[in-house]
Amino acid sequence: MKGVPHHMLDISSPKKVFTAHDYVKKARPVLEKILKEGKTPIVCGGTGFYIDALLGRIVLPDVPINRELRGKLKGKSAPQLFAMLQKLDKRRAKEIDRHNPVRLIRAIEIAKTLGKVPKMKATPLPYQIKFIGMKIAEIPLRHRIHKRLLSRMKAGMVAEAKKLHANGLSYKRMNELGLEYRYLASLLQKKISKKEMLEKLENDIWQYAKRQMTYWRRNPEIRWKPN
Repeated sequence: MKGVPHHMLDISSPKKVFTAHDYVKKARPVLEKILKEGKTPIVCGGTGFYIDALLGRIVLPDVPINRELRGKLKGKSAPQLFAMLQKLDKRRAKEIDRHNPVRLIRAIEIAKTLGKVPKMKATPLPYQIKFIGMKIAEIPLRHRIHKRLLSRMKAGMVAEAKKLHANGLSYKRMNELGLEYRYLASLLQKKISKKEMLEKLENDIWQYAKRQMTYWRRNPEIRWKPN
C-alpha cells in the first residue's frame, strides 16, 4: 500500500465470531513490536470503541462466548435484540449499532453474564498518544461515501461476496456481519435489486458514519483538522 506497512488485515475468518477483546489481544503485540523498532504506530479507523479498547481507555469484560445463549438469540431480529439490550444495559444501547445482530448479541451476552457491567478503572497505555481527527462537512462526506461505494462495486465487491459464499460463508452469517455483507447477501438471494442495495447500503453507511462522529466528539483530546 504505497510503501507503507499495514497490519491487522485478514486476521480472522468472517465465519468466526471476533470480539473487541479478541482484537485487543492480537493488536497489542503489533503495537509493542513497532515501538521496539523505534517507529511510531498509527492506529487508523472509524470504530472508536475498538480503538479506545486497544489504547486502554476503556475496559472490556473478559466474558467467554455463551453458545447456549447465542443459540436462543440467533433467530431474533435486530430490533428484538436491541429492545432486549435496552432493558439490560441502557448505556451500551445508546452507543451500539442497533442494526448489527453480532454486536447486539455480544452486548447482551456480556450484560447477562455480569448482571450489570461493573465500573472498572481503565488503564491507558504508558505512551504519549496524539489524537488527530479529519473534519469533513456533511455534504462532502456524503459525496465521498457515494463515490467510494460505487468504486468498490466496480472493483468487484459482488464477485467477492459470491466467492465467500461459495467457500462456505452462509447468507445468515453475512446478514449477522452487517452493512455491506448484509445487503450483498440480500442481493445474491435476489431479495432486493442492485439499485435498492446501493440506496439502502449508502444510507446505512451514512448513518454509521454519523454514529462514529458522535462517538469521537466525546474525546476532548482530538485535534480536528480540515480535510
